Amino acid sequence: MGLESAQKAPVIAKYRTHSKDTGSPEVQIAILTERIVQLTEHFKTHKKDHASRRGLLLMVNRRRRLLDYLREGHTDRYQLIIQSLGIRR
Repeated sequence: MGLESAQKAPVIAKYRTHSKDTGSPEVQIAILTERIVQLTEHFKTHKKDHASRRGLLLMVNRRRRLLDYLREGHTDRYQLIIQSLGIRR
């Protein structure tokens, strides 16, 4: 139920830091955010899908750790990513 390559490509292109970047924290956070949004929509119709809900919680926690890493060491990059994704208020 993850993202397909066709869905990942524009996200990677938007958030990468250089031409071959696929694993920077910004890209990972953006991909996780897309998957989280997808699963949130899924749960609107499948309320009893508890196995996928556990996966959602794991993704949210992984994104939180990546955001904490950026906030501690790269405040400017952190501000850019949360503003562009609209994660926080």
